[in-house]
Amino acid sequence: MGYSVVDPDELEPTEDYHCDRRSITGASGLANLHLARYTMAPGEQLAREYHYHELREEAFYVLEGTLHVETPETEYVVESESVLVAEPDSPHRAYNPARAEEPVTVLGVGAPRSDPAIPFDPDD
Repeated sequence: MGYSVVDPDELEPTEDYHCDRRSITGASGLANLHLARYTMAPGEQLAREYHYHELREEAFYVLEGTLHVETPETEYVVESESVLVAEPDSPHRAYNPARAEEPVTVLGVGAPRSDPAIPFDPDD
């Protein structure tokens, strides 16, 4: 058995990312689950690009602020204390609009961890 207590504030931000991303997965040694805290200032996005996963299920729990998630069909506005779930093969781009007045903080969870993001171009 193994247990970890991780304070995301004590973790180093992921380098070369669009927002402040703290990988709980890396600090805790999780093998199959992606887990990270993201804090996005106005105008920043959560992932590096608009994307989808072939196998990974993802959930974005909004801790503070309001998250916007663009999909091919609509844009979801996810308030604090709510969760957006993206199933496999569901393109999405989570972001904090430039017009926002406050940052948004999200706990992102996904499994399987090893399923890479596949870029999605909404104009194709």
